[in-house]
Amino acid sequence: MRFWAKIINDNHLIKDYVAERYGEESRTAKVFSALEESCAELNLPLPIWLKNNVKDFQRVAKCRFRQDSFIEEIPFDFLEFQVIEEDR
Repeated sequence: MRFWAKIINDNHLIKDYVAERYGEESRTAKVFSALEESCAELNLPLPIWLKNNVKDFQRVAKCRFRQDSFIEEIPFDFLEFQVIEEDR
């Protein structure tokens, strides 16, 4: 699986990162580890999965983490995290 994390501010892409996860892990484990890796690479704190994030991700394999998902203050509008390629 491939995941794309994008930092967006004022409708502009500020920074992005693509994480890849292959192997025998469950889909959920791949999602969590890819988000953790993406945040580390983008120098961001790990966001909290709120109910609306989970629902969006389950529905369309994409979600946006806004300020309410972070404990620290963030200098951007949101972090978008999505699946760009599923396992075959």
